[in-house]
Amino acid sequence: MKKIGVIVPEKANDYGWNQQHAEAGKKMAEKIGAEYALADGAGYGDPAPVMRQLVQDGCDWILAGASGYMTVAKQVAQESKVKFNVIFSQENVPDNIQDIQTYAEQGAYLAGVLAAKTSKTGTVGIIVSADDENWTKMSAGFILAAKATKPDIKIKLAQVGQAAYADAPAAKRTTETVIAEGADVIFGMGDGSSFGMIQACETATPPSGADKVWFIDVIGDKTSLDTKGIYLSSVVWDYLPAWEEAYADMQAGKFGTETIWLELKNNGIGIIKTQWIPDDLWAEIEAIKQQIIDGTVKVPAIDKMDEVQKLLQ
Repeated sequence: MKKIGVIVPEKANDYGWNQQHAEAGKKMAEKIGAEYALADGAGYGDPAPVMRQLVQDGCDWILAGASGYMTVAKQVAQESKVKFNVIFSQENVPDNIQDIQTYAEQGAYLAGVLAAKTSKTGTVGIIVSADDENWTKMSAGFILAAKATKPDIKIKLAQVGQAAYADAPAAKRTTETVIAEGADVIFGMGDGSSFGMIQACETATPPSGADKVWFIDVIGDKTSLDTKGIYLSSVVWDYLPAWEEAYADMQAGKFGTETIWLELKNNGIGIIKTQWIPDDLWAEIEAIKQQIIDGTVKVPAIDKMDEVQKLLQ
């Protein structure tokens, strides 16, 4: 591979989805001594011209960082013979296109343990920005862990909108409502709207019994932005292990023959230890992480919201 290209729908300075893709691609290029090209802010409409430009610029391996890119990526990959990894494509084409998926529910399970152990009110909240399969799976993992950790815990679940990934003001209002119901730990899944959730936690009057409202993030790491001391952790998605596995598949002649998964086992899914997590609690979380990896603790992938709602009953 001489040149790696990454295409993402929004700017890669969001401390989240787009930045995680971009940083992983850059690290992979450095690792194998390849050139690197980033096409961020490509949008969701017609990414074909951007993909073709990456090909014309010499990219022979491209990561398409949006599930909606699959149709176009498949067309460009087949016409150019360039290798593509496409997130959530649910399709593999030998020597041409390879799917990347996540077991993000595993990381959410650890977040559920952390939230239940941290809450002083006995109530925690889940805020999702959209009707999103990954948010659903992560909500389920979080609920199962929180209830296993503290059976009498109360969990409030709220959705910002049908696809409110970037609607920070609406996310702030939704989060404020859940906090008003007693939640002193918020597990927020939002992309850009996460900033509204964080703001709600920063400015909230803590519920009775709590001295602050904590926030647990997803995908990226916003620790450096935590000026109010409320950023408890994040369930991080690191795409570098996926790139490494895809490269190994190329070397073995099996690229595009099977899906690559981000999971705890390969550090594609993880959880951040911030200064706010006590060492003894972190040791408990690390022990549970190992139990998930070795199969002692099983975290089911529940991708239907009606099944998630049943877990709350």
